[in-house]
Amino acid sequence: TPVDPLLTAEEVALRLRVSKDWVWDHSSRKTPRLPVIRMGDGALRYRASQIEEFISERERLSAVTHGRR
Repeated sequence: TPVDPLLTAEEVALRLRVSKDWVWDHSSRKTPRLPVIRMGDGALRYRASQIEEFISERERLSAVTHGRR
């Protein structure tokens, strides 16, 4: 079975082309919420597959919002 790598906030920021602060903000208090895994030491990790699903969902919602289906 393929491994679903865990990404750091920095790696997610690079994938989404946003700042690390944006990733942190959207991992806790802001919408849209990123699917986050909180490690015991306060570190945040993200499943690569869930980040791709997040992108797909934002894309789908953008299309609906702008009248394209």
